[in-house]
Amino acid sequence: MSKKLEWVWLVALGLTPLILWILPGDFFDHTGVELCPSKAFFNIECLGCGMTRAVMHLHHLQIEEAMYYNPGVVAVFPGLVILWGVWVWKSMRKLELLPKR
Repeated sequence: MSKKLEWVWLVALGLTPLILWILPGDFFDHTGVELCPSKAFFNIECLGCGMTRAVMHLHHLQIEEAMYYNPGVVAVFPGLVILWGVWVWKSMRKLELLPKR
């Protein structure tokens, strides 16, 4: 990946949590759009149903609401944070923004 593209990636990674924090916690609650094929075609909720809303609420520290939408958020959210951290760390290493060992 070129340096310019790597910088774009790092800036996007940095802005993502800030943008999600600026948006209200219920931003995705009442969109009326069914993205889950299981729910849209068969009206059956899958294990991931409500995860976007749950993650958004947990990101805003609204734990009760997050658990209402999907209790699996307690496992998924930390995984997303770790993945985000790894991506930031790798990008910073590629751009040589971290000290050498």
